[in-house]
Amino acid sequence: MNTFFQVTMKDFRESIRAKWFLMYCLIFGGAIILLFVLGITESSVFGFTGLSRLLITYIQLCVAILPILILVSTVRSVVGDRESNILEYFLSMPISLGAYFWGKILSRFFLVFIPLSSALLGSIIWGMVKNLAIPWQVAGYYAILLGTLSWCFLGLGMLISTLVKKQEWGLGLSILIWLILLLFIDVILIGVMLQQQLKESVIVATAMLNPIMVFRAGAVLLFDPELTSMGPASYVILDYFGYHGFLAFAILYPLFLGWLFSWLGFYRFKKGDLV
Repeated sequence: MNTFFQVTMKDFRESIRAKWFLMYCLIFGGAIILLFVLGITESSVFGFTGLSRLLITYIQLCVAILPILILVSTVRSVVGDRESNILEYFLSMPISLGAYFWGKILSRFFLVFIPLSSALLGSIIWGMVKNLAIPWQVAGYYAILLGTLSWCFLGLGMLISTLVKKQEWGLGLSILIWLILLLFIDVILIGVMLQQQLKESVIVATAMLNPIMVFRAGAVLLFDPELTSMGPASYVILDYFGYHGFLAFAILYPLFLGWLFSWLGFYRFKKGDLV
């Protein structure tokens, strides 16, 4: 256990000094500042004003760029240590494979989640200063959603890092997966539905396998209980899960995927070539 925390703190300190962490903080911290400067809290869209309007905009930004930033920064962890012979140095010391692997993924989770939660906390403090109505329940749920989505893609990134032999391959695979999840799956599903005339329930069930889609729908559901923005798919989702059921599913499903990817990555790490 002592070596586990040592690996976690060492990776945490090294990552803080890395350029990707500075860029990551600037993107999400700067996004909140920019939204305040642009007067998002004073505008109204579809009836949402104040801090609720800002949270909607911020969460949509996270949907687009959070997964790729996590993948790009995480996919280089194991394979990068292997290429630079740092992994061989670690293995020469009395550090277990579990302490190395889980220490790295835990440190990356803190690195990813701290800027996100700090940005949310900063928006709440600003709202209190401006005497805005604070949607505490929404802000808390969004923090949990961001945490589970981060864990999901951290696990995926660690799995990819144990599978590839070079960092370039890992980066390319990460970008491809992100593009498929973010851009192509909606187009593919619509095309299948039009050509094969499948039931809407089948199409929606397939879409719900995508953690980004689940995150997006769960975030929208708090402000739009009827999911009117999703069209006919809302009837299938709400009839099957219900309001509270889907809110729970939006948290538990990415969390489950994160653990699944992590354990698969750890299994591959133990059974594969270490150096």
